[in-house]
Amino acid sequence: MIHLEEVNEGNWRAPLSVAEEQRRFVAGTTVQLARAYAYRNRNSRARMIYDGDTPVGMLMYHDGEEDGQCVFSQLLIDHRFQRRGFGEQAVRLALEEMRAGGRYSKVILCYVDGDEPARRLYEKLGFVPTGEVDGDEIVMVLEQL
Repeated sequence: MIHLEEVNEGNWRAPLSVAEEQRRFVAGTTVQLARAYAYRNRNSRARMIYDGDTPVGMLMYHDGEEDGQCVFSQLLIDHRFQRRGFGEQAVRLALEEMRAGGRYSKVILCYVDGDEPARRLYEKLGFVPTGEVDGDEIVMVLEQL
């Protein structure tokens, strides 16, 4: 069963990576942890994604610039565990955490243009493009968290 745990001193070194052809779309775990640290003043939450006792990925989110806004910043599913629905389950769990906290009314995220699996996943979960582009990243929003 998929569950999320805080990234901590016991799990941060889990050997997670994406396939070579995906590296232009997804930041590695070191970058994700650096970003979590950089956004610590915005209540960043770095989560390890587990299937039972096995780490299969990592995600991160933090407060946005506007009140009630959450930025879903990172999602990585290790190449050995992709195409099993873990990404969708993990994002759903993260959204549940956000709802339970009661601080957020909407979630924004970006995906790199050309990352069709990410686009399809986020659209399936209710995210819609805002029409904004940040470099090569497409901005999406989930208005009703």
